[in-house]
Amino acid sequence: MGIAVSGRRTPLSGGAVLASAALIALTATAPAQAAGTGPDLGVGALTPVTGIAPGGTFGLPVSVLNKGTEEVPKVYLSYSFSVGLETAETYSNCVYFRVNSYDERPERNEALCTLDQPLKPGVLYGTEKPLGLKAGADALYDRAGYSVSADEPAPDDGGESEHVPGTGAPLKLVERGEATEADRAAHPDSSVGADVTAVNTADFALTGAELKGTVGDKVTAQVKFTNKGPAWVMGERDTSVTTVDVRIPAGVTVTKANGFCTPVTKTHYTCGTSQSWVKPADGATYPFVLRIDKAVGRTTGKVSFAGPARPFDKNAANDTAEIVVETGEPATTGGTASTGGSGTSGGSASSGGSTGSDGGTGSTGGSTSGSSGSTATGGTTGSDSTTSGSGSTTGGTTPQTGGNLAATGSDSTLPVAGAAGAAVLAGAGLFYAMRRRTAARKG
Repeated sequence: MGIAVSGRRTPLSGGAVLASAALIALTATAPAQAAGTGPDLGVGALTPVTGIAPGGTFGLPVSVLNKGTEEVPKVYLSYSFSVGLETAETYSNCVYFRVNSYDERPERNEALCTLDQPLKPGVLYGTEKPLGLKAGADALYDRAGYSVSADEPAPDDGGESEHVPGTGAPLKLVERGEATEADRAAHPDSSVGADVTAVNTADFALTGAELKGTVGDKVTAQVKFTNKGPAWVMGERDTSVTTVDVRIPAGVTVTKANGFCTPVTKTHYTCGTSQSWVKPADGATYPFVLRIDKAVGRTTGKVSFAGPARPFDKNAANDTAEIVVETGEPATTGGTASTGGSGTSGGSASSGGSTGSDGGTGSTGGSTSGSSGSTATGGTTGSDSTTSGSGSTTGGTTPQTGGNLAATGSDSTLPVAGAAGAAVLAGAGLFYAMRRRTAARKG
């Protein structure tokens, strides 16, 4: 599954600092309410989860406080978790679905639970046990959180997959006691999120190109960045997930660079990605159209990663690659080639030509100027002669045009999609928004 590019944007460079859990915070956007009116629900803080191995389970504790003055007859609890996380258990009064990627936000998993029970004012509530989640095989820097609302949330702006009901026991809230002023201060908002950092790796790899041509040819170097997994990687919002540094070989000129690449000099480009995250087997391809200006033989440029270190990447062997171009001079047009006679360059009979025996006066490539034994006089060839000055001639030496003979370096089979390409992870959280939705769900 390749990176989807909805439209070209300015390439982003690697200015962000890598964080141990570089993800974007889950926040909810609830409508403002006048003080003392309507429901006022708050949730408690979450502690970051660290050191969990893929396949390991953990719980998301829930604490809810009705800070208003009226009883809330029903509550909707939503919990979200990034694509590296999965449900460890489901609940029969919840539906589970995936929210699509949009507005440069990655897709995410979400559960919407209907708790048909009243919440008294000034009373703390919690679930009977923490919400069950699990680290997937591609978990690394992930995020989980939850929100509560007295109104049924509307469908997410990004679109949602089919809602699948849970199969376990229903999720319930139980009373924890009267809230203190400290409890009120500890439940300021209706949503909360926390980082979930797994013990995992992601292998970022680069592939160069090997090309061949002669002076004047244009050849295309397909530079590739691939996340070989097993983990997906998320960076800071609006920032490339990594930066690729491209050094152009000597003797060639870039006539067209990829739209996600920015020139530093004529021979140095930095390339970003279309999104701030990359899944396993995804990445970016950067085509560079190169014009060969000089015949300098074998000339080499370098491709490497730029920006902060990648502590999750334990394989340094594929962190660099080369762009190699074999350059040469065009071959001389035409040549000396005859069958039993003297040849003339260009393929026409010579003016005032000589008497042809078998083969007669030679035209280019050994074609005879006439039938056997005919004579070409006054520069006029026989009826079977080739035309003087034709662009190519039979059997003669023709120019060797280079063309694109690209072989994509050490790993040409990696599935990398999208026109895109991005610098790196900065600590902030993974979901850009966990919307607190207020319109009633239709149907």
